[in-house]
Amino acid sequence: MSKYAITECDFRLFIVLWNQQQNMKTPELHLKMACWLEECWKKGDKRMLLMAFRSAGKSTLVGLFCAWIIYRDPNLRILVLAADFTLAKKMVRNVKRIIERHPLTPNMKPARADQWASDRFTVKRSLELRDPSMMAKGVTSNITGSRADIVICDDVEVPNTCDSADKREELRARLGEMAYVMTAGGVQLYVGTPHHYYSIYADCPRVEIGEDQEFLAGFKRLEIPVMDEQGESVWPERYSNPQLKQMKRATGPNKFDSQMMLRAVNIMEGRLDVDALQFYNEELAYVRELNELYIGQQKMVSASCWWDPALGAKNGDDSVCAVVFADMGGNFYLHHIEYIKIDQNSDVDEAAQQAKIVAGLAKQFHLPSVTIEINGIGRFLPNILRNQMTIARSPCKVRGESSTRAKDIRILEGFDAVMAAERLYVHHNVRDTPFLMEMREWRPKGFGGGSGSKCHDDGLDAVAGALSLQPDRLERMYGKGEYSWMSGSGSHAAKSDFKV
Repeated sequence: MSKYAITECDFRLFIVLWNQQQNMKTPELHLKMACWLEECWKKGDKRMLLMAFRSAGKSTLVGLFCAWIIYRDPNLRILVLAADFTLAKKMVRNVKRIIERHPLTPNMKPARADQWASDRFTVKRSLELRDPSMMAKGVTSNITGSRADIVICDDVEVPNTCDSADKREELRARLGEMAYVMTAGGVQLYVGTPHHYYSIYADCPRVEIGEDQEFLAGFKRLEIPVMDEQGESVWPERYSNPQLKQMKRATGPNKFDSQMMLRAVNIMEGRLDVDALQFYNEELAYVRELNELYIGQQKMVSASCWWDPALGAKNGDDSVCAVVFADMGGNFYLHHIEYIKIDQNSDVDEAAQQAKIVAGLAKQFHLPSVTIEINGIGRFLPNILRNQMTIARSPCKVRGESSTRAKDIRILEGFDAVMAAERLYVHHNVRDTPFLMEMREWRPKGFGGGSGSKCHDDGLDAVAGALSLQPDRLERMYGKGEYSWMSGSGSHAAKSDFKV
């Protein structure tokens, strides 16, 4: 006998009666979800998130839930949103059939055929209301003027609505409009699985995209991954442990973790693995007496800085400056990455403003040189930066270099080896920039990216440029400035695409 004892004509009984009529058994998994939905409903919870692995029957169960609450209160109005209209209509059509055939709801079908369509229907009810009992809409469709007591967001996040930053922003904006659709005290129920690291279902904020709290903060959550904490299948009748292992091999670990284990990862399996990065909190320290630089207890023996400039808002490119140090053990430290912003109301021209910021970074981090990518608009910037170095009293050299190879190849060559060896350390402040998001979304040509990809990669390009300059044994500073920490350092010529 199930541990979920049935004591009244509740949602569980509603499900069991339906399954018996369909000559099906009711799995323990569905009773668990039913208990949670019924408990939330009776307690008056207004914000709920149900996440369960793919093919767990969650949408079917939520359809039964909709039929049950309409059975309890025929005056309710339910709006179903899905990634596209066809998917939303599928749930509405399913609920309509349940009401037609369930032993508890045979008398709810209206007399008029026009109230019983496949994408919307209205049951017999006591109130005259403009909106139907249940209606289907795609998440990008126009819902202005609609009113609902309950909004069901069923699989609104799929690859087509979240595989780029623009699409994820649009999805969040659309879902934010639900406040104008729901009646006072209305209920929202999200049902789905995560499809991206920046999922709307994430259980913690993604600070790199400006979140100070997760998108569904305050929602009561039920998460049912396909395997429990002991690594056993939660639905062995449907998925045995050997079947799950085979599925993981066939689909890849990222997609399995996302769709079956409900972990917010990118199912596209990006080439650059953020999990291979080592994070640290220590600041850069200059020891004047020894004329040396340290990060924590590690002495730095080389440094590089690459500035990938951009002026204006053309093409949406960012102007990025990356600072990388290295220790004697061959570890690299991405200590700072600056996505340069300027004051549009300043009387100083944009190029000079940007150069002043870079010169400030050179002085702050005791850099021996800054390399500027001079393709296109960068060709006249070295002299402007040299002037700003003089003003800042920074004894830092300025180099201008052209890049001739494809950007995706430069990025791969810059990151692949050091990340595979787990030798790239990243300062925790980099988390507050778009850099990690660029890493998660970046695709080289042949991997879903290249010229057709709209993912930003300016930060990646700047860091790859700085890495290509390593090892760069630091020379003694000269000229105007304060103290140098490069005594006794020799020179090293690094072979790279950047022709340094």
